[in-house]
Amino acid sequence: MTRAILKDAASNTNPHDLTEIWGGLSGSPKRLPCKLFYDAHGSRLFERITRLPEYYPTRTEIEILREHGAAMATTIGTQAVVVEFGSGASLKTRLLLDALEQPRVYVPIDISREMLLSSAEALRRRYPKIDVRPVIADYTRDLELPLETAERQGNIVAFFPGSTIGNFEQAEAVTFLRRMRRACGEAARILIGVDVPKTRSVLEAAYADAAGVTARFNLNVLRVLNRDYGANFRLEDFVHRAVWNEDQSRVEMHLLARRPLGVRVGARTFQLQADEPIVTEHCYKYGLGTFRDLAQSAGFDVTNVWLDPQQQFSVQLLAPAATSAE
Repeated sequence: MTRAILKDAASNTNPHDLTEIWGGLSGSPKRLPCKLFYDAHGSRLFERITRLPEYYPTRTEIEILREHGAAMATTIGTQAVVVEFGSGASLKTRLLLDALEQPRVYVPIDISREMLLSSAEALRRRYPKIDVRPVIADYTRDLELPLETAERQGNIVAFFPGSTIGNFEQAEAVTFLRRMRRACGEAARILIGVDVPKTRSVLEAAYADAAGVTARFNLNVLRVLNRDYGANFRLEDFVHRAVWNEDQSRVEMHLLARRPLGVRVGARTFQLQADEPIVTEHCYKYGLGTFRDLAQSAGFDVTNVWLDPQQQFSVQLLAPAATSAE
């Protein structure tokens, strides 16, 4: 039986409150939460991005899951409860569930209602022996998951593919890993995708593709603000930019104002100068040692690392440290 767990109607419709948006647009540089990307239209655009020739993370992670899925399954063990944070279309999920031995429960969490319920229904048909329990929610906030006490204390693994951990500032990434553990239970392990640093040309092309799909994805945050938050952005007044910041080991995605602008969001108006950026996303790339240190700060040990032959991407398994860092 497929169950959808919904938050209250207001949070499901407007999951990002205006205070957060106003605060970001009041800062220097101005910022918008990257969670605004993922309405139904944005989710479809992102699925297109994952198939672009420049965008290496998805196909490389899929290659790792196919090549090392049996080893991951052996390490994770039988009858696992899998909780996926940001499940999207669940392509990688199928590779993991196919590899695992007798998985019992699958809990996909996503903010996009349409995509979540569609993929959950498809997975229910594909895996009739797995109890699929979708949760429509903002997974970056504290969650109450539909799990029994015994399930939280048993063989539970949080699945967080796609290098999304790199979208958090580093202190926020530590906080998020701890939040995952609180949601899933103290015994939970985390199977996580982590992108690694590469050359500027490869990284910038991955976030500024020749077909312009990533540009449309980035501009979609303005469409969401106009539709859901009473904003008056003109998309043609902004241009997409992606740049590799080597000192910070991150790709930065910006929306640049083409001219001086005054834009309204709800009851407030914000001024932008020509060429002033709004930061929509940071994408941190972690060396193996750097990510090990970050995981330890969150109270986890890295127990396994799987890489592709070119070492462009990693999938890592985290286990609660004997002495928690919390």
